Amino acid sequence: MDEDLLIFAIDLAQRLGADYAEARLHRTKELGCLLRNGASEPAVIQDAYGIGIRVICSGSLSFSATNDISKKNIESMVENAIKRAKASLPLLKNKVNLSEEKSINADWKAEEKKNIENVGFEDLFSLIKDIDNLIKNGKKDVSFPNRLLSSSTLLEEKIYINTNGTKIKSRVPRVSFSSYITASYQGKITTITIPSGYSQLAGSGGWEVVERLKIFEYVEKEAENLSLAIKSEQNPPKEILDVIVGPQVSGIIAHESAGHPGEADRILGREAAQAGESYLKPNDLGIKIGSEEAYVSDDPTIPHSNGFYLYDDEGVFARKRKLIEAGVIREFLHNRATAYEFNTSSNGSSRASSYDREPIVRMANTFVEPGDYSLDELFEDVNLGVYIKSFMEWNIDDKRLNQRYVGLEAYLIEKGEIKGMVKNPVLEITTPKLWNSVDARGKDIDFVGATCGKGDPMQGIPVWTGGPNMRLRSIRLGAR
Repeated sequence: MDEDLLIFAIDLAQRLGADYAEARLHRTKELGCLLRNGASEPAVIQDAYGIGIRVICSGSLSFSATNDISKKNIESMVENAIKRAKASLPLLKNKVNLSEEKSINADWKAEEKKNIENVGFEDLFSLIKDIDNLIKNGKKDVSFPNRLLSSSTLLEEKIYINTNGTKIKSRVPRVSFSSYITASYQGKITTITIPSGYSQLAGSGGWEVVERLKIFEYVEKEAENLSLAIKSEQNPPKEILDVIVGPQVSGIIAHESAGHPGEADRILGREAAQAGESYLKPNDLGIKIGSEEAYVSDDPTIPHSNGFYLYDDEGVFARKRKLIEAGVIREFLHNRATAYEFNTSSNGSSRASSYDREPIVRMANTFVEPGDYSLDELFEDVNLGVYIKSFMEWNIDDKRLNQRYVGLEAYLIEKGEIKGMVKNPVLEITTPKLWNSVDARGKDIDFVGATCGKGDPMQGIPVWTGGPNMRLRSIRLGAR
């Protein structure tokens, strides 16, 4: 990757009248394999390599990208970007300004013990064939007549330079597994995923990620548990009760009802047409949204995480963002443009999925913070309740105010003890009611991988969602 091309691009932009310029060489190389009912599907290879530049002229921003990285083409691209920025000036209602940030010179990599570039299609196919052999005959009298298993590797490499003197090189490899399974029991068909909730087993690192995530043990155990859930016929109680949600459920809740509405571009209305709005307003920092036990953070610096990074795509140092503390909205997710409008500093939340996508405000690893209780201790103080360990479906409105989660693996709790499984309990609740209902959080935290979608054109970004077991008081559940 030739950083001289980036220097050439931003120097030319300045000579042509740009007040600010940045350039990013960005390569994403992905290998993907599919196995359908034990038979290999055509493999996928994607290798995207190009340059993206942004320029600001008198408050007018322009973004351009190309995969033709010849010097002549880059020169033409920069010239066109400057022309577009200047031509847009008469149309501007609000000028773009960026927060002042420190210049940085860094070269960082995610830990990688088994080089991802040594992993080929045969390794990926072997992985999912071995997994398929574990589940193809079904579990607990439940058959799996249709199974679509997916494994992939993703290598992301970047060089970023801006006119403030920042230069950053990075390398992040990732490995992921996901599945879609048709389960059949006594003639009834149910679609499930492992992990549940259309998530992934995923993390950053080399091929050692497979061993670190204990994929084989996880899939076999999950297949058994979900088979039992499918066989359950008991509806959840209709009375007001307590609900304990597992890490997968607390994770999706954190992502959807705290992470997305905390994105500053949503709060300013810039994502309304593409990805939705937010119940939060620009002056809502410090408002009470939940109980003293409501804590949600987003942290891109967690080692081995799917959303791992140390510097964002605007050259800003990444750090943990405390979105909700003791039920109070403490922080929004910012890039440099939104940070300027809020009179603060960027907290390193700007990411782009590819060279031809502009960096926008994104989550990384969003989760409920762990608390002080074991799972048994959470159960002990429940007279009547339901433990929703995993979910099969979720819905949330554009403002992230009303939400619905349908449980998959779920258990009835009576006087602190598990009394069998319940079928598809439905947690339908507003965001303030949910967070105000939290009264205790477990000690242990767990994550699953996901791809978070946002933007126009769409950008799918690797993330983690997670949390501990979390207890909610005085809830009324529905049934599916």
